[in-house]
Amino acid sequence: MAGSKLVLEGRVSVKSFLLGLSVLVIPLIRTTATNGLLLLIYRGPLYKVALRACFLGVTFGCGLMLSFSETSWTHFGWYMCSLSFFHYSEYLVTAIINPRSLSLDSFLLNHSVEYTLAAVSSWVEFTVEKLTVPELKQLKWLSVAGLIMVLCGEGLRKAAMLTAGSNFNHIVQNEKAQSHVLVTSGVYAYFRHPSYVGWFYWSIGTQVMLCNPVCIVGYTVASWRFFRERIEEEELSLIHFFAEDYVEYKKRVSTGLPFISGIRVN
Repeated sequence: MAGSKLVLEGRVSVKSFLLGLSVLVIPLIRTTATNGLLLLIYRGPLYKVALRACFLGVTFGCGLMLSFSETSWTHFGWYMCSLSFFHYSEYLVTAIINPRSLSLDSFLLNHSVEYTLAAVSSWVEFTVEKLTVPELKQLKWLSVAGLIMVLCGEGLRKAAMLTAGSNFNHIVQNEKAQSHVLVTSGVYAYFRHPSYVGWFYWSIGTQVMLCNPVCIVGYTVASWRFFRERIEEEELSLIHFFAEDYVEYKKRVSTGLPFISGIRVN
């Protein structure tokens, strides 16, 4: 893990996320003034960090209010909390373990067009089905199962990031850094790609939580294909970096994802 002192961008993100959470005690209409406050306090890149962290804090706060309200939108509140916490914690944990790779992209808010379309599709499906077949959204046991998947997936991914430390990067590396070592301890002793395993089940869990049958299938297929290609690409680099050490590790430990064995080695 990187040094114990959190970098400036990380500290700004924490303060801004908490500022966004003030939506819990301040009416939402007033929280819009926080943008002006952020503009007064921060400039340039720091403002961009603060704005994103504050937005995620507001979303998390609104999700909490929905979660504890006596409405039929409780499960969507769980979803809002899960989504906003995932994206904020990606940035914060990166700031802790590998600040040299930290950027606005570490929020993963602009992950890809496909990722954005998938999110929007889940919101549309949830809304349409809630209006047309509201009883489908009242399967509390299914939503609770989805919440458990989300919590376990999130926990596993962050454990993987913290275990890997400065070896973790959101972008597949094609050149080996001098400090890059092969991590095989902790959660990596059980799965070769624990961060992907966590993200895979987290993403599916969000749709189970929302009781979105179409997106459950869609997210499962799309995530599986994405991680299959990603793992093969990454393992090419890992074999190049660590040669026989990685090949032996690969023989001992599975990827952790169903029907994905990684790149074949002759």
